[in-house]
Amino acid sequence: MILALTGATGFVGRHTLDRALAAGHSVRALTRRAQPARDDVIWVEGALDDAAALDQLVIGVDAVVHIAGVVSAPDRAGFATGNIDGTRMVVAAAERAGVPRLVHVSSLAAREPGLSLYGWSKREAEAVVESSRLHWTIVRPSGVYGPGDTEMVDMFRLARFGVALTPPAGRVSLIAVEDLAALLVILAENGPANALYEVDDGMLLSHAALGRAIGRAVGRHHLIPIALPAAALRLGARIDRRLRGAHAKLTPDRVGYLLHPDWTADPARRPPATLWAPATPSDIGLAATARWYRDRGLL
Repeated sequence: MILALTGATGFVGRHTLDRALAAGHSVRALTRRAQPARDDVIWVEGALDDAAALDQLVIGVDAVVHIAGVVSAPDRAGFATGNIDGTRMVVAAAERAGVPRLVHVSSLAAREPGLSLYGWSKREAEAVVESSRLHWTIVRPSGVYGPGDTEMVDMFRLARFGVALTPPAGRVSLIAVEDLAALLVILAENGPANALYEVDDGMLLSHAALGRAIGRAVGRHHLIPIALPAAALRLGARIDRRLRGAHAKLTPDRVGYLLHPDWTADPARRPPATLWAPATPSDIGLAATARWYRDRGLL
């Protein structure tokens, strides 16, 4: 098959590109800047607001996997541009080209669009896909982690000191990036029409349990989780923005998301086991992530 990928240079996209190539597919991948040549990959220079580049990306392909988007933006307009408008442009290009299948990567945050601008923008992007003429499948991952991720590195760094700062009581689940990439390729190959899936690794964790699991990954087996109230998280977001500016990991918008008590996949919306099942337990995946951080001097 020939697959078109957006977001192929990002965390999830890189793993999906590798998985698609390993499965024997050819890939056209959208990129903002020149990339090293790879066998069976055609890099298409452009961005989500470039209709001509998107037409070049999708013409004649068997499926589009739309991964690109923004997880942090300074305001509502930034989320709308990165997630809603970008998805609208990809859908329009796929419709013009008569692409047989679209796999759209959303987020569990879309389940609660009133909690954050990010969640709102991802839910609106889903609506764009759902209203299209395409054969579509939407995937809502839980927290995605693994080698190549930088969103969780602060949690690993803090765990080295035997402490985890967590949101108030609640449940969370994760999915290893390689498992998510495998699912996206499977859906691109033969995904069901007009289906929405929520995916995690099946391990439902309290925030404290997640903190202890990260502690084990960095060699701290006696970690102390400290649950922060909402006011402390909001203060932390202001401090992080002041210290790291646009590179802040804890933003006011993300605080709204973190305070929700249940970020685990709905069992009724998980993919059927005959289609896909996660293969990476959290402890194994977190240990691999910690090794990747250490190898690159991030821990």
